[in-house]
Amino acid sequence: MVPQKTAKTVPPTASDHPEEFSKETFAAKTAKGNVIVDYWAPWCGPCRMMAPEFEAASKDVPNVKFAKVNTENEPELAGAAKIFGIPTVVFFKDGKEVGRFSGARPKAAIVAEVKKVFG
Repeated sequence: MVPQKTAKTVPPTASDHPEEFSKETFAAKTAKGNVIVDYWAPWCGPCRMMAPEFEAASKDVPNVKFAKVNTENEPELAGAAKIFGIPTVVFFKDGKEVGRFSGARPKAAIVAEVKKVFG
């Protein structure tokens, strides 16, 4: 019998996959460091188009936490951030908003904006 090889599992880094934030986790998760949050909804075509681009960008910027807020499930968070259209991406540094953009963007544009905002 040949021994089976087991795949080595590596835990994902903070930016491997965007994390879904809720009203219970939002304040704590954005309080420290650089965080970029995509406000989206499942019914939004541009949001669905941007989702893989946002995830791909998260892999290119390891020092920034990428997250998502489903505005259908978390209307209070969307209201508090003054989200009037989606997708809207908001940048937080140590809990304070430091930038934002609205509209779907490709990976390269997202990465460029992250570098512009966070340096």
